[in-house]
Amino acid sequence: MELSTWLAFFLASWAISISPGAGAVAAMSSGLNHGFARGYFMTFGLIAGIWTQVVVVGLGLGALIAASSLAFTVIKWLGVAYLIWLGVRQWRAPPTPLVESAGAPVHVPRRRLIRELLVKGWMVNAVNPKGTVFLLAVVPQFLDLGHALGPQYLVIGATLGFTDLVVMAAYTALASRLLRLLRTPAQLRALNRSFGSLFIAIGVLLATFKRAT
Repeated sequence: MELSTWLAFFLASWAISISPGAGAVAAMSSGLNHGFARGYFMTFGLIAGIWTQVVVVGLGLGALIAASSLAFTVIKWLGVAYLIWLGVRQWRAPPTPLVESAGAPVHVPRRRLIRELLVKGWMVNAVNPKGTVFLLAVVPQFLDLGHALGPQYLVIGATLGFTDLVVMAAYTALASRLLRLLRTPAQLRALNRSFGSLFIAIGVLLATFKRAT
C-alpha cells in the first residue's frame, strides 16, 4: 500500500470511527457506568470486534455473507437480538448511583468487569453484518492487488484500531465526566432509559439493513 493510499484510508478511518453507531453508544454507556479508567476497557473489545471483521473480509467470508441470503440473515438477526438485549438490560437497570459519596466509582471486581466489557465490546462490533458488508465495499478501494494482501490487511486493521483507540477514548471520557452531574434516582433512571433506547434503536436500524444485490 502506497503512502498516498494509506493517507486516504487514514482519513476515511476517522470518519468510520467518529460516525455514531453501536460502538460509540457502547463506549459512552461504559464510561457513564464505570468511569474512564475502567470503562475504557470496552474500547479494546470494540477494536477486537473490528479486527474480527477485517479478518472475516480478508478471508473472503465477507463475500459469502454478502452473497448468501441465509448467512447474511442469520448474522444480521444475531446482531439485532444482541443490541436489543443490551438496550432492554440498560433500560431496566436500577437507578443505582454511578459514584459513591466520596466520589470513587462503585466497586466492581476489576477482573470480572474487564472480562465483561471486553466480551460486550467484541460482540457489538463482531456480530454486525452491516460492518462486514461496509468493510467489504470500502476496503477493496484501498488495496493494491498487485502486492500481497496480507500485509495490507494488517495495515488496515492497525489503522482502524488506532483511530478507534482515540475516538472511543473521547466518547468514554466525555460520558464519564457526566458522573458528577448525576445524583438523583430520576436522573439515573432517565439516563439508563436513554442509552437503552439508543441500543434498541440501533438494533432496529440494523434489522432494516438489506443485503446488497
